[in-house]
Amino acid sequence: MQVLSRKSLPLGGFAGLTEHRLVTDRRVFGSRKAPNTFDGIGNFVYLADAQFNPHGETHMHPHKEIDVISIMMSGQVSHEGSLEHGQSLKAGEVQVQRAGGEGFSHNEINPDSTKNRMLQLWVLPEVAGEPAGYKHYPLPDKGVTRIYGGKAAGGKGHGGKSGEGKEQGQKQTFASKTTIDVVRLASGESINFKEEILAYVSNGTADFSDENNNFNAENGDLIRSYKTEILATSDVEIVVVGQAS
Repeated sequence: MQVLSRKSLPLGGFAGLTEHRLVTDRRVFGSRKAPNTFDGIGNFVYLADAQFNPHGETHMHPHKEIDVISIMMSGQVSHEGSLEHGQSLKAGEVQVQRAGGEGFSHNEINPDSTKNRMLQLWVLPEVAGEPAGYKHYPLPDKGVTRIYGGKAAGGKGHGGKSGEGKEQGQKQTFASKTTIDVVRLASGESINFKEEILAYVSNGTADFSDENNNFNAENGDLIRSYKTEILATSDVEIVVVGQAS
């Protein structure tokens, strides 16, 4: 088990927001990889825990061949750009923007006079040249919600290409072997993961146990582990990144 605490990292940021970067994978960042940050898992390459300043914004900027996942933790942002311009993102909601080969530009704006909080994750696509796309999800109060990844409809691979014959899999999320779930547990509830995971505690507290270690995690802790049991010690929200078999 490896643990990285948000509070151990320097506060950075750009434009109208401040952030702690916990995952800066060397496949994307190379020599610019931030010291002491984790590499990702599967095609997952970036995690930042950000706060927008009052009326802060990212300013319009482009992405290409990357999937950008935003999880709104508190407050809201107004979304501008080439995908779903005018969509709002409120606490408890998620937006996923697929750049593909087409690419997209966006600006996320805090419309309020108070700070907000948003998690941003990046995943590399498995198939180059995909069309750009947008998905939006409300998160239920409890349970496990898949927001990214899973087998594509068509049953051939995870890159979004349909195979011949009867459809299999799903279209709810962008298809990928890399999966992202938002896990919301009440105090005393537990969940198990057999394979390697990267789990970010975004709210609350939980005990993480693997074959050799036990760790009491809190809001802002990132844990890499294998064969993991998670026991909520308060109402907890955890973003879990893994790989589909």
